[in-house]
Amino acid sequence: MSGRFDHLPNRRTIIDRRAVAETIAALEGVDPTALRRDATMLLKTALDKGRIEVERRLVEHPSRGLEASSAQAYLIDALLRILFDFTTQRLYPLPNPTIGERLTLIAVGGYGRAEMAPHSDVDIGFLTPGKQTPWAERVIESMLYALWDLGLKLGQSSRSLDEMVRQAKSDVTVRTALLEARYVCGDTELYEQASHRFKTEVQADTARTFIADKLAERDARHRKMGDTRYVVEPNIKEGKGGLRDLHALFWIGKYIYDVQRAAELVGVGLFTKAEYRLFHRADNFFQAVRCHLHSITGRAEDRLTFDLQREIADRMRFSDRPGKSKVERFMQFYFLQAKTVGTLSGVFLAHLDEKFAARGRRFGLPTIRRSPRKLNGFVLDRGRLALPSDDFFQADPERLIEIFQLADKHGVEIHPLAMRAAARDAKLVDDVRNSPTANALFLDVLTSPRDPELVLRWMNEAGVFGRFVPDFARVVAQMQFDMYHHYTVDEHTIRAIGLLARIENGLLKEEHPLASAIFEQIVSRRALYVAVLLHDIAKGRGGDHSILGAEVAQRLCPRFGLTAAETETVAWLVRWHLLMSATAFKRDLSDFKTILDFCDVVQSPERLRLLLTLTIVDIRAVGPGVWNGWKRQLLGDLYESAEEVLRLGHKQKGRAERIAAKQEHLRDALGWDEATFATLVHRLPEAYWIAEPEDVLAHNARFLATTGDAQLAIDAHVYPERGATLVTIYAADHPGLFYRIAGAIHVAGGNIIDARIHTTRDGMAIDNFLVQDPFGRPFDESGQLSRLKTAIEDALANRGKLADRLVAKPLPRTRAEAFDIVPNALVDNKASNRFTVVEVNARDRPALLNQLANALFQSKVTIHSAHVATYGERAVDTFYITDLTGDRITQPARLKTLERRLLAAAAGKRSTWRLRAP
Repeated sequence: MSGRFDHLPNRRTIIDRRAVAETIAALEGVDPTALRRDATMLLKTALDKGRIEVERRLVEHPSRGLEASSAQAYLIDALLRILFDFTTQRLYPLPNPTIGERLTLIAVGGYGRAEMAPHSDVDIGFLTPGKQTPWAERVIESMLYALWDLGLKLGQSSRSLDEMVRQAKSDVTVRTALLEARYVCGDTELYEQASHRFKTEVQADTARTFIADKLAERDARHRKMGDTRYVVEPNIKEGKGGLRDLHALFWIGKYIYDVQRAAELVGVGLFTKAEYRLFHRADNFFQAVRCHLHSITGRAEDRLTFDLQREIADRMRFSDRPGKSKVERFMQFYFLQAKTVGTLSGVFLAHLDEKFAARGRRFGLPTIRRSPRKLNGFVLDRGRLALPSDDFFQADPERLIEIFQLADKHGVEIHPLAMRAAARDAKLVDDVRNSPTANALFLDVLTSPRDPELVLRWMNEAGVFGRFVPDFARVVAQMQFDMYHHYTVDEHTIRAIGLLARIENGLLKEEHPLASAIFEQIVSRRALYVAVLLHDIAKGRGGDHSILGAEVAQRLCPRFGLTAAETETVAWLVRWHLLMSATAFKRDLSDFKTILDFCDVVQSPERLRLLLTLTIVDIRAVGPGVWNGWKRQLLGDLYESAEEVLRLGHKQKGRAERIAAKQEHLRDALGWDEATFATLVHRLPEAYWIAEPEDVLAHNARFLATTGDAQLAIDAHVYPERGATLVTIYAADHPGLFYRIAGAIHVAGGNIIDARIHTTRDGMAIDNFLVQDPFGRPFDESGQLSRLKTAIEDALANRGKLADRLVAKPLPRTRAEAFDIVPNALVDNKASNRFTVVEVNARDRPALLNQLANALFQSKVTIHSAHVATYGERAVDTFYITDLTGDRITQPARLKTLERRLLAAAAGKRSTWRLRAP
């Protein structure tokens, strides 16, 4: 065969083409159909043996991606050549072919590049000089039937030369596939003719259009895939920074310069030798990962999901390191390669830009406004910040920071060749890391009132960011192996800084009205921006990243030029950046001790404002769909309660005063007569008035007024501002009521995010549940609400076996099984003066809340409220409980039993949660 496969060792162990061809030639018979069937069986045996050998090599050398993908193509090449010769010489021989009875078989697309994963499509094309002759039709049809019988997934076409040219001109997809056409077998003169016509009639003078089409196609693909290369379950082929981006660079280079191999891009000046080595390394790694993906799944799979990440990390022999698991190290290497592809794309486009500069429009480089012609020694090249000489950074390394500061200050882009020089010279930043000037320039970029996210991303792409802040370099491309975080740590951090700037500039007033309103009151603006930068800086080091991050802040902030007071504020924010969300989402905000404990740590209104803003951008930057109205409501409630305490002191209102104030507001809202309202007040215990917000009090009151003597009534009311549906159940109270309701809500397809349980003085339960659908949205369709009410009625009337229905409910997110989460139960008698607080951490799964509630029922305790938070695959369920007499649970033996039952339920042991009639 051609030199395309000369690098493959021991090719005959993959397939011995001569031996297989001789075996097929020895077949007896004259019927073409029977002969083809027998030959196909022999080819199938050779295909299976070849695949086993290629798989063996991949397992033995798991990082040789290009070799593995070439071996697959070599195997297919051999089979096609054997089949072609057999079909044209034995099945349908043509002793005296005319000039029109010629046929060529070409490989196109990925197969044309000789890059195939185990289950890649086999893209082939049949070429004829003119209209297909009956002989060519028979040959093509027979070969296709044989290839389908082999189980290959074909992408095939048959065209005359004129059709090839016409379709390539009109369809850029066809043109791209033919660009990578490679001769496999058949008439060589016809192939040369086709190749010549493609170059002269299709490629000639169309480079600019082809480049524009490919870049537009790339941008559309990026948008579809999330427009970031740092998603934690990337698509290795279509995702940003993946194989398709590498292919696009090669296609464009091949189209313009007619190169045959990526290595030839160096000779035409598109890459330096060092850049080609980076290209080759990324290509080899991605090909290896893709081959492993196909091998493990047994199909053409290109999405690197959590469960596959772990297995491929094992296959590719990554190992654990202190603070970082093997799968996290594997994915960090993956993202570093994706980052490299982004850098190479910028350099590549810069060269194209220069080549086509005379025509004006630039390729692939976003345009922002252009201004001054010269800036501090830098020059402006068509509106972009460029270098006057190649050694400009070497002469003064502070310019490596200054170029980004000037780009931000004047709103200009950085020329890709300047970015290339910055990446090359980034190590020089080591010499100016402690320079006050360089640190002041960096702080200007970080705290820019314009768009710090964009410029910090450029700085990160060039590798200057991590060099200047080595602690940040440790989290570049670092993924977090969980289903909660959507991005790598560096991408999450830069997005959070961008969100902070947008809040400050008033661009998110509708989504974050409270943060937007209080931002102008913030005094420590610089400290807040630095805290957002450093809040996750210590992830991956082992230990509590909040505590370790505060230590990093103490060391870095003085270097950045922050005052001692600002340094203390940053260190405090980093240390406690999870406090507000943990308190809001996992504690009962109606319990005044929750607020007091929170305020004991926060201590000042300024810190409260800073912490709220940091908490919001941290959650928002986790990924799409994580932030919702319920979280906004909880954080707002905590902020307002804490702000009142910090402003007025801890004695602002006693329990009796707060109850009286709520009752007064409710009386005014309802407009009831005194006797009716007094009856309502008398029925409901003090704890109810403290626990429920005023809008829920009003809704419950109107609902209770309609129940009359009913022993069961159910109401559902959508709360758009909370992003949830309030489900209120009024029923005769009895033990086990809560866990039955929880199970019924799950059967109906609901997720409980908050619950408050009350008993009236006349023995009726009034329980309020906030419920969302599995996608974090309110239950608001009539069918959903009807199904919800029916499920609750059936459960409370003991109709049907609820336990069996819960078991039959399918897992909504089976990917959670990829994570090892050890259940944990924490019992705390200090978090509340009135209740024992129980927090359970477990893998999120259907009916977890129901199972935990049943364990509490078996432990003979009373649940007063439940608070549910989910972090991807991890669920944190918190219960405020007492014993049956209303006291906290303090006996050590009973606490041990309680903890044991909760751990068993959290682990999903069915014996602990089988439902029983009360």
